[in-house]
Amino acid sequence: MALGLPRSMVFRQPFPGPGLGVRCIGAITRDRLEAVRESDAILREEFAKAGLEGKVWQYFTVVPDVKSVGVRDHKRSFEWPVVLRAVNTVDAMTATVERVPYEVLEIITHRITHEVKGVNRVLYDLTPKPAGTIEWE
Repeated sequence: MALGLPRSMVFRQPFPGPGLGVRCIGAITRDRLEAVRESDAILREEFAKAGLEGKVWQYFTVVPDVKSVGVRDHKRSFEWPVVLRAVNTVDAMTATVERVPYEVLEIITHRITHEVKGVNRVLYDLTPKPAGTIEWE
């Protein structure tokens, strides 16, 4: 802020941070990158609406290179899951998982599964650091 940059730029989530590639696990394709972008935008919008923006250190979505069976338009679908990650830390060497209200997770899940092409499942990563890392790379 001392540089005169807008607050939205200074305090934005570190997305794409190290790059979309670390959030698109496996083969990096245009459609999977789009799923990461769109799902992350929904997550950020809903965190802002719920008053979590600025209270959670880092939050983002991941699209792993696996597919799961689901149902879309009354037919079986074979699409990607999206993993949500939200953590707090004081030193980035350890991190605790944010306890996002279930109602907020339900809204995010509904939006992602209905608005993001190629996604039929949403998961919430409950792994602290350690044993996991903050990112998924």
